[in-house]
Amino acid sequence: MKASEAAKAPKPITAEELDEMFDNGEDVSTYFDWAKARRPNQEARRVNVDFPAWMVQGLDKEAGRLGVTRQSLIKMWIAEKLG
Repeated sequence: MKASEAAKAPKPITAEELDEMFDNGEDVSTYFDWAKARRPNQEARRVNVDFPAWMVQGLDKEAGRLGVTRQSLIKMWIAEKLG
């Protein structure tokens, strides 16, 4: 297969055809442009929070133990509490 053939978009299909293909376990990923995919209600918003030094040290220690960044650790913990 030539590179130009691999980059071709598949022929257009109806939503019903796509649903049927999906329900039958077929790969429908070629019908989506993943570069334009968005997750609704997942827009990031910047928030500033002041922590005492001892708390930052504890966060850094736990983040290092888990092999993640401080920000990732805070996000994980907040997601656990809210989810």
